[in-house]
Amino acid sequence: MKDVATAAGVGLKTVSRVVNDEAGVTAATAARVRAAIEQLGFRRNDGARMLRQGSRTSSVGLLLEDLADPFYALLSRAVEEVARAQGSLMLAGSSDEDPERERELTLDFCARRVDGLIIVPTAADHAWLAPELAAGTAMVSVDRPATGLDVDTVLSDNLGGTVTGVDHLIRQGHRRIGFLGDSPDIYTASERLSGYRQAMAKAGYQVREGWVEMGKPDPVGISLTLDRMLSGPDAVSALMCGNSRITVAVLRALAAGDRRTAVVGFDDFELADMLPTPVTVVAQDPVLLGRMAAELLFRRMRGERGKVQRLQVPTRLIPRGSGEIPV
Repeated sequence: MKDVATAAGVGLKTVSRVVNDEAGVTAATAARVRAAIEQLGFRRNDGARMLRQGSRTSSVGLLLEDLADPFYALLSRAVEEVARAQGSLMLAGSSDEDPERERELTLDFCARRVDGLIIVPTAADHAWLAPELAAGTAMVSVDRPATGLDVDTVLSDNLGGTVTGVDHLIRQGHRRIGFLGDSPDIYTASERLSGYRQAMAKAGYQVREGWVEMGKPDPVGISLTLDRMLSGPDAVSALMCGNSRITVAVLRALAAGDRRTAVVGFDDFELADMLPTPVTVVAQDPVLLGRMAAELLFRRMRGERGKVQRLQVPTRLIPRGSGEIPV
């Protein structure tokens, strides 16, 4: 700023006023200062400014499972749009379902004095974040609840959505329905498995051994699982898939084996409607999830008190063809 003041032939306070868009500087003087700023490549150090003023950093942290996942990419963009409208910068990172990485990244965000955090929880217990919450960092959990932490939460209707998907297969005449889900210790995977079991029980159908497979999506493992599920005396005639990655792996395995099996996937995905047999899905709304979580966060950052909220976003069934294949 001293260099700018010297080049423009003004005092340091005048440069400060121009940089901070304050009144009290003539248009000609302001233009001279801005020309010097442009010539010298000066940039205001917002971090130092915030520390000096003892104010907020106008930034929020977003921790997801995987930024490359299309579902989380849409959620992230929604959070970013709300943050931008509020004049805040969004910092984002991926936990990769690793509790240690999640802890490290979250505390890094806090060390950079973000004003708020939105987290897709990975660890089984988040009580270690209580000191940050008590210190004034606003927090919201999205997609999954944060165990051990009393914060606002925004979730999809995972259980109800899966019940809807399985009911749809049952209405097509299917009685032997298999379920392929993600790791059972993940909240969403567990809820969707519960929805599958609930729908089958409600219809009076027993879930036989071998009709359920839970684990991290792996194309080879899914192919072997399908070989088992679709053969033998207890072969299934339809499949409910627990997320879009599993659905895609299942479709590839079915195509390789030239099998025509009814499929309903949880989560929509790009080009699902363009395949030879368009894919029936239970669609979430990641944009609404992200926007609601961000709006809750900024309300808390503005000082809103009151009871912690747990909001649920409905899902919707999109029939396209794969879920309407009869027995």
